[in-house]
Amino acid sequence: MGTAEDGARTAGRAAGGTAVRERRGSADAWGVTVLGACAGWALLTAAGRDARPEGVLLAVLAVAAGYATGRIAGAVLPVAAPAVGALAGLWLALGVPDATAGPRLDAPLGHAGATAALLALSAGAACCAAWAASAPLPRLALRLLAAGAAVAAAVQGSLAGCLACAGVLLCSLAAARMPHRGLALAGPATAVAAAAALAWAVAEDALPEGLAASAEGQLGAYRILLWRDAVGLAGHDLLLGTGPGRFGELSPTAAGTLASDGRPHSAALQQAAEQGLVGVALLAAACVWVLYALWRSPRGTPVVLSAGVALAAVGVLASAGNALSFTAVTVGVGALAGMATARPLGGDGSEGGAGGEGGEGAPGREDR
Repeated sequence: MGTAEDGARTAGRAAGGTAVRERRGSADAWGVTVLGACAGWALLTAAGRDARPEGVLLAVLAVAAGYATGRIAGAVLPVAAPAVGALAGLWLALGVPDATAGPRLDAPLGHAGATAALLALSAGAACCAAWAASAPLPRLALRLLAAGAAVAAAVQGSLAGCLACAGVLLCSLAAARMPHRGLALAGPATAVAAAAALAWAVAEDALPEGLAASAEGQLGAYRILLWRDAVGLAGHDLLLGTGPGRFGELSPTAAGTLASDGRPHSAALQQAAEQGLVGVALLAAACVWVLYALWRSPRGTPVVLSAGVALAAVGVLASAGNALSFTAVTVGVGALAGMATARPLGGDGSEGGAGGEGGEGAPGREDR
């Protein structure tokens, strides 16, 4: 009897492992397809025009390279890799001015959006490392590192960065009590969608008068003019857009500003203006792919949700800024997603203490 039961359990574990590998394989295949489509569409919309698709291609390459690096590093060093990544993000945001160099706009989420995004990614990586650590002292030290990112953002005068880092840390602490990661990931996804929709509503002047005046006060009149130019350019060719890299020369607002960086400072609106609605759909598909990969990740739920909230914070910042225009940010996005979806070598995917505190380490034990 004992031998038969052991054999059945072994067969069940093998079948479960095969199912997990198949789900992860589908997420990887989806990622390759989406990133390939983003690169291909950029080249297609640039064909026959004086367009510059190099920026889009570099962003796609940066995400792919970061994701691959994160998957490898996260599998080999599940604690050290995100910890080093958090320190690297802090160093880039605070110690390397050229990492976020560019024209500075008098608005809360312009150039500062890249710094805020790097700090949010650093906080997310530190929280992932904390959940992966098994000993209490390293876990506390890593959470203090995440809190330090919020303090650093406040010292730098970045309210957006401070709020993003604090939100990542608080959500990470609460992640252990989230019984279903799918429902938990829906929250950050909704926040990103709402931020993009709000930016579009502001550009279309569709908000009530009082709310519109408040938005203009927070964002600045110049940024709103850029957004309205983007909507206008998108209306000229809803399918193909104007071509990658052409917003700066076709936007009256950007063309009339000496310090302009040639971008509308909104990822969704830039896609709509330069690559049409198909470009917007591909950007949304990339976001959905990351969420799907996190949902199917073999890592513990607290690790997955910590990364998901940090990536969502970057998405919100990119909805009203140019954060994704910086290679350091796009590499960081890919790396954090890769580390949060990597299966540690020789492990079952559970994190130290996560399972016992409410996180599900093995995907098969969670109601998805």
